[in-house]
Amino acid sequence: MIRTSSRFHRLTAVGRPSVLIVAAMTLALAACSDSKKEKPATQTAARVNKEEITVHQINYVLSQQRGLAPAQAASAGQQVLERLIDQELALQKAAEQKLDRDPRVTQQIEAARREIISRAYVERIGAGAPKPSPEEIKKYYDEHPALFKERRIYTIQELAIQAPPEQVEQVRAKLMASKNVNEFVDFLKANNIKFGGGQAVRPAEQLPLAALPAFSRMKDGQTMFNKTPAGAQVIILAGSRSQPVDEEKARPAIEQFLLNERKRRVVEDDLKALRAAAKVEYVGDYVKNAEDKAAADKAALEVKPSVSVLTGDPGASAPLVDTKPAAVSPLVGTPASGPEIASVPIKPASAPSGKALDEGLKGLK
Repeated sequence: MIRTSSRFHRLTAVGRPSVLIVAAMTLALAACSDSKKEKPATQTAARVNKEEITVHQINYVLSQQRGLAPAQAASAGQQVLERLIDQELALQKAAEQKLDRDPRVTQQIEAARREIISRAYVERIGAGAPKPSPEEIKKYYDEHPALFKERRIYTIQELAIQAPPEQVEQVRAKLMASKNVNEFVDFLKANNIKFGGGQAVRPAEQLPLAALPAFSRMKDGQTMFNKTPAGAQVIILAGSRSQPVDEEKARPAIEQFLLNERKRRVVEDDLKALRAAAKVEYVGDYVKNAEDKAAADKAALEVKPSVSVLTGDPGASAPLVDTKPAAVSPLVGTPASGPEIASVPIKPASAPSGKALDEGLKGLK
């Protein structure tokens, strides 16, 4: 029994490695067979010499193209790849010539790095702003009838007048006394007062919010007078058309606007806190510049700047003429004294086209 047991153990000892080897070979063969059937997915889109261009790079470029239809993604991706290949070839050649060590190039790289990282921080801070509630959206809708319930499309004529401060009051008085716009224009010409003019169609949402109440009170044929740093600005409401927007259609635009405002305030408050906690020391010529800026900021808080009714909104179209008004936030700041409105008979402008009205609604769709 002992001999049999010993022999059994020897056979088992000899046979065990053989079984393991066979099992390992079986698994290896199975793996090879599977690899032939299913090749692992690759993220490489092209190789340029020894460098690879990946699908991730293509997708990133495509993500920056707004409004790209899904049906166009394939052809657009191929175009992006070709541009990336050209870029990689130029990059490799630039590396051979050590252009990445050029002082101007290194400055640009550092500036881009600072911009990207700081923007990422600002976006992260802004992302913490809470979304407005349905009650807040409804309240905004109800408090701004000129934007929604009583929304109008305005056909506006503008006269930008260049005049010294002592002559502006004379211009204002003549406008109020004129029987029609032609009489007022003849006065400007007779007194060699320089002016420029133009006409545009503006829906309510393209006018600065601070000036919109004044516009909503105007009737067709009335004018608005504003003082500007260059002289004065005369706005003539040549015609208007009612085109209200209901709450359901306005809700997405109001929600996005309120959210953007909250993000802006969150970022501003955060940067103010960072400045208050940091030690900022100006050096050289920048000391006086900083002092002048601080004095200007203090004066701006004490005296509210006048508002040009056709400028100030970054999302609106360009002003009809360059009157160089004082820079103000489109939703912050009101005229130091309300704009003066007077009735001056004019020939109404032609009604805005259907296309113009449709384009005016884009911001609310």
